[in-house]
Amino acid sequence: MEVPDFMQYSNKFTKSEFVEKISRIAKRAGAKLVYAALILFYTLQSDKVSLKDKAIIIGALGYLISPLDVVPDAIPIAGLGDDMAVLIFVLQKVWGEVSEEVKEKAKRKLDQWFDTDEIEEINHLFEKE
Repeated sequence: MEVPDFMQYSNKFTKSEFVEKISRIAKRAGAKLVYAALILFYTLQSDKVSLKDKAIIIGALGYLISPLDVVPDAIPIAGLGDDMAVLIFVLQKVWGEVSEEVKEKAKRKLDQWFDTDEIEEINHLFEKE
């Protein structure tokens, strides 16, 4: 099987298109996945992040929005597990580059889509489910 070129999805990283995609899957995906995706998306917009880190962020976000997954998103529970694993892996790689401003911006967006008790799960972002 050939690995897809996720860079072809980089044009989907406009704020409106990315937020629209995330908002459609938000409740099904859970606050933890959405928070990780938002942090990566907002970090990608920073001019303080290296090109190498931006490339792996684009790969992770491309995988999230790509219709081609190892485990199809339509499969309940497990469908978004591979997406979450990719996002967390990349987030751990770039965590030192993530500003407090980006974290707060992502939390503010979560407040629009989730209840307070659902948002609590982001406090355990790097813990396995």
